[in-house]
Amino acid sequence: MKAKLPSVVLALAASCSAGCMDFEGLEGERPIETHVADWRSEVVYQLMTDRFANGDYANDYRVVENAPARYHGGDYRGVEEKLDYLENLGVTALWISPIVKNVETDAGVDGYHGYWTQDFTQLNPHFGDLLSLRRLIDKAHDRGIKVILDIVVNHVGQVFYYDINLNGQADERVGGTGPLIAPKKPDGTPTSPVNHVNEYDPDYDPRGVQAWTSLGEAGPAPIVFAYEPESNHMPPEPPIFQEAQAYNRRGRVWEWNAEQTLYGDFPGGLKDLNTENPAVRQALIDVFVRWVELTDLDGFRIDTLKHVEHDFWKTFAPAVRQRLAAKGKNNFFMFGESFDGDDKLVGSFTFGDEVDSVFYFPQYYSVIRDVFQEGKATKQIEDLWTQRLGPNGNYGTAPQPGGIGVPPNKALVNFLDNHDVGRFLFFKNDKAALNNALLFLFTEDGIPCVYYGTEQGFSGGNDPANREDLWWSGYDQQSADYQWVRRLANIRRSYKALTHGDVKVTWASDRTGSESDAGIFAFERSGGDAGDAYALIVLNTNGTKESSTQFNAAGMKVGTAAGTGLVNVLDPNETVSVAGDGTLIVNVPASSGKLFVRSGDLISGL
Repeated sequence: MKAKLPSVVLALAASCSAGCMDFEGLEGERPIETHVADWRSEVVYQLMTDRFANGDYANDYRVVENAPARYHGGDYRGVEEKLDYLENLGVTALWISPIVKNVETDAGVDGYHGYWTQDFTQLNPHFGDLLSLRRLIDKAHDRGIKVILDIVVNHVGQVFYYDINLNGQADERVGGTGPLIAPKKPDGTPTSPVNHVNEYDPDYDPRGVQAWTSLGEAGPAPIVFAYEPESNHMPPEPPIFQEAQAYNRRGRVWEWNAEQTLYGDFPGGLKDLNTENPAVRQALIDVFVRWVELTDLDGFRIDTLKHVEHDFWKTFAPAVRQRLAAKGKNNFFMFGESFDGDDKLVGSFTFGDEVDSVFYFPQYYSVIRDVFQEGKATKQIEDLWTQRLGPNGNYGTAPQPGGIGVPPNKALVNFLDNHDVGRFLFFKNDKAALNNALLFLFTEDGIPCVYYGTEQGFSGGNDPANREDLWWSGYDQQSADYQWVRRLANIRRSYKALTHGDVKVTWASDRTGSESDAGIFAFERSGGDAGDAYALIVLNTNGTKESSTQFNAAGMKVGTAAGTGLVNVLDPNETVSVAGDGTLIVNVPASSGKLFVRSGDLISGL
């Protein structure tokens, strides 16, 4: 059994006001630095700490490894021990699960994922203590690997109930007899409808959840904090989060309209924070800045972005940047998750001092799903990119003040799948299609993010089936899947056009059948911050036939001079030349792609 590092209890002193944190001797200054020059050069790898590697068996309490929704034992020591695996894969930035203490378990499901905060000031003991987290981050930095922390500001776990019937205990009540027994009204509805009320998770009420008795409504329902140490249903910390005013208290979302999205509790009893309250805003700034000061983190992935008002982000993001810059940490990356296909909505958070970037969910839906998995027209890719890159696009075109120095529309975080959606191979069990999508991911504009297990061919369905234990794979570094991701990461790192070049679409097709260009999508990366560097990517998303960059005898116009020789980086034996009229015809087999650079720019051995 591996020895456990000394435990560290991070407790908030009772005398502190909101946001004041006491870390019992470990709150002292430690050097924090800027570890990244340009985030576009990074390859992000998302892992779930509980499912990646188990390096410290001493913290394996309540582990039920054969139950997908329970703790499985992964921890910071395990991630540290697998840094070789990650470095060899080409990973340069780790996105780790939320680190704070969670509600332990609820209805047979554990808080292994980290999104059920109970105490913002303590670490989740399942993953390790502060010393083990610091050591992981320091060892990662020694290898040039940055660490991004997943944070949640929208809600906490199920830490209180609404005392709707005013009896001082959490109740679940079913009333009414329904249409089979009760007489009906003239409109056909029963006079005694069935009502189900769970005081931990009542339905949304725009007035706030109301108390009621047999005599009728009795005003706003008081909230009562649970006290169940065995499951860590405990009053939240810091103390500001024990005040009713810290929550919106309107109940569970049942319709995802604008109001309920902002003010409703997540189904399952996750309590929505009142982020319009200045004291709540300050406490959230304080706790998350403090974790960076204690550990030297390099960025935040921010959960549930669209569920929090814009004014919060206009306060939170500048405050975090300013406070960290004062300590010597610049280029601190903040990107948010807006789980939505609405491009305008997702992009709206990248203007006016808000986040540096977002998780590119619109591309997941209209490109990864629609084109690479379902074979729809590649014109959808061009249409989406036009919304991003156009002069009046949906994403910010100027870097955020004090941010990462890159405009949001050139720093979107691209992905094929993640912990909230089924894996690529679950929806399309086709390795060729997956490899082609990965080629797209590593060559397009923005920052690629690989979900752990992709490099081992994992194919789990929706949550929690998509959160497999990576140790099932044996961490095989010779597998074809691992080697393909490794090769793509190496190629991306080696050609500046692929990280810093501007984008120009050279071919997109409306055709998906037997036409000559069905499934073809091609784009150039050149200019911009890449200078004279040049790359041309040609993909065939059609899974049944070879296609080419021509239609009705018209070839593809490219931006490099006539007579220029190009070589396929993925197969250096293939060379082509741009015709005298500036066109290029490239034939691409089904579900595959080609990556061309100028012949003189080829780097051998990739």
